[in-house]
Amino acid sequence: MTGDLGAVTDLARLSINQETIKQWSLPELAAGCTEVGITSVALWRAPVQEYGVSEAAALMRDHGITVTSLCRGGFFTASDPAQRAEALADNRAAIDEAATLGTGTLVLVSGGLPEGDLDIAAARERVAEAIGSLVPYAAEHGVRLAIEPLHPMYASDRCVISTLGQALDIAERFVPEHVGVVVDTYHLWWDDRAPAGIARAGEGGRIACFQVADWVTPLPEGVLLGRGQLGDGCVDLRGFRVLADKAGYQGQVEVEIFNPGLWARDGAEVLAEVADRYRRHVL
Repeated sequence: MTGDLGAVTDLARLSINQETIKQWSLPELAAGCTEVGITSVALWRAPVQEYGVSEAAALMRDHGITVTSLCRGGFFTASDPAQRAEALADNRAAIDEAATLGTGTLVLVSGGLPEGDLDIAAARERVAEAIGSLVPYAAEHGVRLAIEPLHPMYASDRCVISTLGQALDIAERFVPEHVGVVVDTYHLWWDDRAPAGIARAGEGGRIACFQVADWVTPLPEGVLLGRGQLGDGCVDLRGFRVLADKAGYQGQVEVEIFNPGLWARDGAEVLAEVADRYRRHVL
């Protein structure tokens, strides 16, 4: 641990993504954040479903904690009609869950190429069509759909939306209150078009969620779990935060780190370290 949490100041915008301290149960997450004065968390569907959606909502309310986002909906790229219908039904359920939790943001990971399909442009268009189908339902429930571009290494199997520009090209088909984008440093740090994309997103009121994690090399086996602790890698985290602020974003800063090394440690120690790294590398 690099610092004493008691010395950390200005945590008002810090949101702890549930996956960052995956070893904690929902009650442990709520209690741990409350103990140190962190009042925002981002949640994931599977552990929320396991605990109970209504129960999770009550737990967070009782601790005075705001849920900044729910992850994740999406996976819209199937060409088979039955699979597409199943995906839309699951996303409507995710919208219901987000509304129950009191968060206005559902993060969308678009999905990769279907097996045997090489037409990535068509897959991206299916993402846009699916979002269009969901917008009325999401709007009715007060939930904004947030398209997250993932690093190009995920394009084949997880997310055909690889750049902020691609995400905005879809989001801008709809009104900003209904569809926005996620700015995630882990996925965008490499792209020299990202600053312009963040400015464009800000001008349109499209930044629904801002997430931070670092990029470390060499990448571990199974890169999905290779996000680095803040300050351990090559990303200008503060630079991204400044860009988002200049673009008009005033929301929470979610720390989202998938890292088995962090999960193997004491949760309170990890929380203290995250808060200290946030202060030193993001603020």
